[in-house]
Amino acid sequence: MSKMQPKVIGNEADYREALEEAERLVELDPQRGSPEGDRLELFATLLESYEKERFQFELPDPIDAIRFRMDQQGLKQRDLVPYIGSKSKVSEVLNRKRGLSLAMIRALSEGLGISAEVLVRAPIAQKAAPRPDPARVPHRAR
Repeated sequence: MSKMQPKVIGNEADYREALEEAERLVELDPQRGSPEGDRLELFATLLESYEKERFQFELPDPIDAIRFRMDQQGLKQRDLVPYIGSKSKVSEVLNRKRGLSLAMIRALSEGLGISAEVLVRAPIAQKAAPRPDPARVPHRAR
């Protein structure tokens, strides 16, 4: 089996070749600090760099993340009261009428395991209700 020379990964073909080499090295199960272990670490670094640049994922909307976690854990709105403060606050947060405070972010992060990095993002604004067509609105008598 030929060894690929380490190089900056610039395209999909380079990526596949580097991935194959890394997989070959993993199968050898080299000791850390050995020549093959160092080579594996180098390829892992090259692959990670390419993946970070190429496969950027946006963090989810904080409200969507909360709703997703509620769904995963079978939680109801009332179950968020300990993290957010009151039933009305929970409703306002989930309906995007109230932002998350630092205390809420900390509590949700610790209590539900949602990344604080996700929770501090600005939520996507709720879609505005369509404006009424002026031609269909009855004219008011003065």
